[in-house]
Amino acid sequence: MSPVDTEQLAAAITAATGDRVVAMVTVHGGDTSAAFQVDLGSGGRLFAKTHASPPTNFFTTEATGLAWLRSSGEMAVPEVVAVSDGNDGEPAFLALEWVEPGRRDGADDATFGAALARLHAFGAPCFGREDRRTTGSLALPNDPASSWPEFYSSRRLLPLARIARERRALPTSTIADLETLAGRLDRFDTSEPPARLHGDLWAGNRIVDVGGTSWLIDPAAHGGHREFDLAMMSLFGGFGAEAFDAYSLETPLVDGWRERTRLHQIAPLVVHAIKFGGGYVDAAAAAVRQYV
Repeated sequence: MSPVDTEQLAAAITAATGDRVVAMVTVHGGDTSAAFQVDLGSGGRLFAKTHASPPTNFFTTEATGLAWLRSSGEMAVPEVVAVSDGNDGEPAFLALEWVEPGRRDGADDATFGAALARLHAFGAPCFGREDRRTTGSLALPNDPASSWPEFYSSRRLLPLARIARERRALPTSTIADLETLAGRLDRFDTSEPPARLHGDLWAGNRIVDVGGTSWLIDPAAHGGHREFDLAMMSLFGGFGAEAFDAYSLETPLVDGWRERTRLHQIAPLVVHAIKFGGGYVDAAAAAVRQYV
């Protein structure tokens, strides 16, 4: 990542908010962006992140997703204070309300799980996104789809198979199996309406504040199968059994959901295999074989 011009970023935030930036301290903010704690002249504080060469509409897509999740009123999501994709020579950045991190416990997980169930139940107008904004650095399509099999096949598995082939990221046999699976998803369909998904719900995209409230950050928001968020929560750990138990009490899950967990994990596993290689290649291949 290219060095960040903090003076230019501070000037852009000041211009966007009308509140002078008096200090910026580097904080953790993800793999692709430089992130800062921003102290303002008014005494307020923001979280801001920037990217020297972001993909098209990178930060406005994230901002739109945050606002969409926040509009449900079911979970805490930081308010978008200012956003820019770097037009007219200004830096690309996203500025959010500051969330003071705290420590989580089992009670937080139970509250989180119940709230996530309500967020999902709030629903989405379609599978995918009405605005058709793409997901992530691989620009996976989010064009509206009428069903989960159509969405997961044509917006996730088949595009990922194509990218994996172009980049030689997976064995040809795995790519062939992935394409075969994309045509056989109807047998796994639970016929549920689209849920309002975070879309990248690993533990690093959840902040528990000093009061014990869980906040959602860094979404890949879209309408999808609610089991997808739960599968992401299981993929890398960090969520206790209390979260899943509370979710199921709030909104019971369809029989067999645990057996479908790896199915929903195929897309993120393939993404990681494409981007990072290593053990993700074997993990993706094993997951695909399980369902072909």
